[in-house]
Amino acid sequence: MTVKEIEERSNDIIKCLLHIWEHSVRATHSFLSEEDIQKISKCIPNALLQVPHLIVIQNTDYDVVGFMGIADTKLEMLFIVPEERGRGVGKHLVEYAIEKHSVNEVCVNEQNPQAVGFYQHMGFSVSKRTEYDEQGNSFPLLFMNRAVT
Repeated sequence: MTVKEIEERSNDIIKCLLHIWEHSVRATHSFLSEEDIQKISKCIPNALLQVPHLIVIQNTDYDVVGFMGIADTKLEMLFIVPEERGRGVGKHLVEYAIEKHSVNEVCVNEQNPQAVGFYQHMGFSVSKRTEYDEQGNSFPLLFMNRAVT
């Protein structure tokens, strides 16, 4: 696995990451309707362009199989292609985020118990809960923090 920070955010890389985002969301966010996915997908390219640190992970064939976005010490996004879930890709990315960017916070959909469990396994614990997401939709969020050592 190779982790790379993306400096130049070309249309090709944005298109590739949008594809990964959509496949990952379809595999993990069963609480979203098709309409929700289509609506949210329109915001993803801009989010990818705006996040301060955009990082991808490649497999041994140099295919991008996941990505994350970081702002300050917050993990803003983390998505892995479904075929690579459970193979250490997310762990590799989060460890990189902690080591290189001092990440100690993340926000996750409460209705995505696999993600909640993953972040708990990585040392994060819930510090706050909201009934709605940042766009005002009724998707409860869990704000999680990691003890800084």
